[in-house]
Amino acid sequence: MVGTMKQDLLLRSLRIDWDEIEQDSYLRDIPSLAGLQELEFDNSVTFFVGENGSGKSTLLEAIAVKYGFNPEGGTRNYRFSTYDSHSELCRALTLVRGVGKPWGYFLRAESFYNVATAEDRYSHEIGGNPQCYHQRSHGESFLALAQSQFRARGLYLLDEPEAALSPQRQLTLLLEIVKSVKAGGQFVIATHSPILLGIPDARILSFDDGPIHPVAYEDTDSYQVTKLFVENREQMLKRLFEERE
Repeated sequence: MVGTMKQDLLLRSLRIDWDEIEQDSYLRDIPSLAGLQELEFDNSVTFFVGENGSGKSTLLEAIAVKYGFNPEGGTRNYRFSTYDSHSELCRALTLVRGVGKPWGYFLRAESFYNVATAEDRYSHEIGGNPQCYHQRSHGESFLALAQSQFRARGLYLLDEPEAALSPQRQLTLLLEIVKSVKAGGQFVIATHSPILLGIPDARILSFDDGPIHPVAYEDTDSYQVTKLFVENREQMLKRLFEERE
């Protein structure tokens, strides 16, 4: 079981003030976000799922920036920047938080190289032992960083972590997430991984087909497409090739 009582959560809900969003903003054209007033978090693990461009990473990034994380990733103490690309949505957000000032980390696959570089530099500056993440493979360093940062009573925001990981390493990450949750951690994860989505009792929110809504694991596209391909690989490939011709 990975669920938790609502009063124990570090991030309880968010509200969006659309008066703070420009009238011609592209955010108003994202079906999952348009008109969203409030979103509650009632589970220790919440997944954002949906097709590319559905708005899940946009909302996750806005939560991270509003919470005080560096837009490219890291802790709330990180202040490096290689390219300022986050949306105005963070300015319109109000977050309802739990008690205390917990540890936290924002980890995204697309800017992991920059975070790994910062991790090594900061460790050196404070006289610690740099992990030398760039001397490992992408997947190895990504998982090592996650394992070193997931602590008790922390808020962890992960954007498509599976992009760097093999299926076996995704299972390892799944175990690390569950371990952290049992120690008081909370996770909000944007993902396409049917492996990570399999965490028992997690809440899955779909950003497809209109407003954000809960969806069962077996009803996610990640599960259905993967299952269809594994069970009907030859027929599915034949159909795809015929359509391409």
